[in-house]
This record gives sequence, structure tokens and C-alpha cells, in this order.
Amino acid sequence: VEHRVAAVRRTAQTHKCHMYLLLLCNTSIFTLFSESIYSAALKGQSRTRARHRRMTCFRMLWGKRLQLGFFLVAIMTMFVCWRSTSGKVPLVAAERRLYCCTGRCETSAKPHLNLRPAGNACLEEEYRSPWNSSNVPQQVFHSVKMWNAVNKFHVPYKRRRQKFFKSRDELQREVEERVALRTVRAGDGPFSGDDWDAFLPKKDLRELLGPMKRCAVVMSSGSMRDSSLGSQIDEHDAVIRFNAAPTKGFSADVGNKTTLRLINSQLMTVEAKFLSNPLYHTGVLIVWDPAPYSRDLYAWYKKPDFNFFPKYKEYRKAHPEQPFYILSPSVQWDLWDVIQENSETDIQPNPPSSGMLGITVMMSLCEEITIYEFLPSRRRSDLCYYFKGHINKQCTIGHYHPLTFEKMLIKRLNRGHNCDIHDFGKVSLCGYSRPTSAAHESAPHQSPEGSSYPKQQ
Repeated sequence: VEHRVAAVRRTAQTHKCHMYLLLLCNTSIFTLFSESIYSAALKGQSRTRARHRRMTCFRMLWGKRLQLGFFLVAIMTMFVCWRSTSGKVPLVAAERRLYCCTGRCETSAKPHLNLRPAGNACLEEEYRSPWNSSNVPQQVFHSVKMWNAVNKFHVPYKRRRQKFFKSRDELQREVEERVALRTVRAGDGPFSGDDWDAFLPKKDLRELLGPMKRCAVVMSSGSMRDSSLGSQIDEHDAVIRFNAAPTKGFSADVGNKTTLRLINSQLMTVEAKFLSNPLYHTGVLIVWDPAPYSRDLYAWYKKPDFNFFPKYKEYRKAHPEQPFYILSPSVQWDLWDVIQENSETDIQPNPPSSGMLGITVMMSLCEEITIYEFLPSRRRSDLCYYFKGHINKQCTIGHYHPLTFEKMLIKRLNRGHNCDIHDFGKVSLCGYSRPTSAAHESAPHQSPEGSSYPKQQ
């Protein structure tokens, strides 16, 4: 509410300046035309009327001066309006709790003037945050148009959208009701027979891991570098990582604990040392592969995006004690439907990213979820991975995956403070097993340094 008050105040200042400029322009134009008409009326009269001629010259000269004066006043008014509507936003005392959440504020002798956090401030982050529908990069629209023309997974062109904006709790309930965690079990469609009975896990994923309270989702983005969040991440009951993201050599930033690892089918088929690399022998492994929108297991089994099935069987033969699950295709497209229906525009007709799928997995298993650097912090960069030097802006905004729209959804589900996102890249969500009541927000949120942020409005 306080955010919107500041935005409305700034809009009102802009409109007031526009009215001043319009008044000045009208007055100047009226002066110009009145002098022109008066001089034209006297132009055809007798030369003997010298007095009228002198008065006409006097009026024209005075009119030019008035026009010049109005022009200078208009320039000064434009400058004052620009200074008052751009940059710093006037804040009232009630708004200081929200904007000075980092504890680094520049105070002013006059409280009605400007008060804004110093340095990398939450104020600028809130106004310029790209994770809202009005700030979608143009490259994303180009990607959507290109992938819609391809439509590899036969997604329907007529797509549903919500006719009203859902609240955070309504959106949470929708995700919980429509996106259920499912893995491929023995006997599901083509995954039947003795060959698959021997390889697919017998226990359900929830039964294997048991109830978990606090879980961390650690992204592989380059903004994890120099974050010093490793000790905080390891304090969680469970931690999920993605693909080939290592911990050795980066433990100070990403921690050491690994409970689950979600990998895509491309890595399994391309990674030469997948069977022997100790990175894939820690925690529970879950693999996913892009499947047709129809969710037809037979069509997917016959023509997977990457044929990882032989490699999966080979891995299970070599490491039968290692829990290794296959994520059901219905999870990715149920989640995609929720993202599309809650977006104002069409999104890429491709499955969600590994990061978004991992968030959904942990929401199904845990009561409280903390996500690190899915919504980038002030350390945001175009570096794709914290363990590689690959640089590409599409790793942040998405090209193949609807990454920008995924981040908009997570931003709406966030139950932590916005300054947590800006300072630490941290998002707090409730899991399926925890009610979305206000009890989660009753206590003030603690930052890694121990400072308490005010409750989010």
C-alpha cells in the first residue's frame, strides 16, 4: 500500500507539471496570434497615421518579449518538474520503515523531502525490478514468438488465462491443487515388465526422505559467487542442487550439504563420466526429460527429447543402492499451465526450467522453502554458472524456458521481505504441507547478519 501511495504521489506531480506547461504554451500561442492579427489589421491603413504605426511596433516588440519570457518560464518549469518527478521520491514518515529496511538511510533535515536508502538500495530495486509484467524484456517476446512458431511439444495455441488477479494465498492453493509431485513407477504405461521392475525405485520419494521442515533450493547462477551463504544453506534440513553444480571449492558460497540433485536428460546423455563421477553419487537423484504436452507416456517413451533410458538402466546396474527417480511428464506441463494462466501474455511453449521444477519438488516435500538466487540479488550478472565462465544474458531472462514468467510467479508467492531478494537473493515460500496462514509472517524476518527487517506490507 505504501509503495502505491508513493507511486500515485509521483504521478500526481507529473500531471500537475503537465498542466503548468499546457497553460504556458496556450498563453504564449495566444500572445503570438493576437499580435499577428492586430498587425495585419493595421497593415492596410494610411501611412499618415504615424501614431498607430508606432503603437503597433511597440505592441509587437512587447509581444516578442512576452513570448521570450514565457519560453524561459516554460524551460524553468520543465526543469523543476523533471527534478521533482525523477530520481528521488518524496517519502512520508510512515514509509520509512519499508524503504530503509537495510538500515543504511540518508536522512534529511526536512522530513518532507527525500529519504532513500544509500548505495545498493531496496528502493531502486523495487521500482526497477524486472520481475513484473510491465518490465518484460523485448528479447523475451522475440523468444516467445520464435518458439510459438516451432511448437515442438504441440502446445495448444488457444490458451487459458485468469480473468482476475489472484492473491498470494489463492495462487499458493492453485499450485498445490494442480501441481502434484509424481515420479514414474513400475507398471506405468510402457514402464512395465521385469526390466523396469528391477530398476525403478520401490519407495515413494516422500516415504524415502520423510517429513522435512526447512529446505533450501540453491540455484547454479553466477550471482551465487561471493555470496558467503554457505553456512546458512547448510543449516537447512534438506538442500537440492541442479545438474553439475559442485560444492567442492565453492562451499563458502553454496554450502556442502546435498540431499537431492535434479538433473536433465541432456546432461545424462552428454556427460561422459556420469557413471563414475562422485558428484552424482550423493543424495537422491531425479532426472527429467521434456515430454509432449499431451503427457502421453507411450509417445514420450517412443520419442524422448534425449534418449536417457539406456543410460538410466546402465547407472542403476552399476549403482543399485543409489536412489534414482524419473520425474513424470505431467509435473512439468501441469506447472506450465499454472504459469501460463497466471501470465498476462503468451509464454514459451516449452517445459519450465530445472530450477522451477526443483522448487515444485521441494514445495511438495517441505514445510518451509528458501530459494537462493532464483530472483537475482544485487550481485546479479550475466554469468550463467558460479562454477563456469560462460556469460549470456539469456541465462537470467530465459530463451528456451519461460524463465522470466517463472520468476514473476515466484515473486508473487514470496512470503519474505523484498530486501531479502535485493540483498541476498533469497525468496521464502510455504510448502504444501504447511497452511498458508499469517503465522508464517508473525515473527520479523532475520537476515544472515541477524538484523531484523520490518514485516512486508
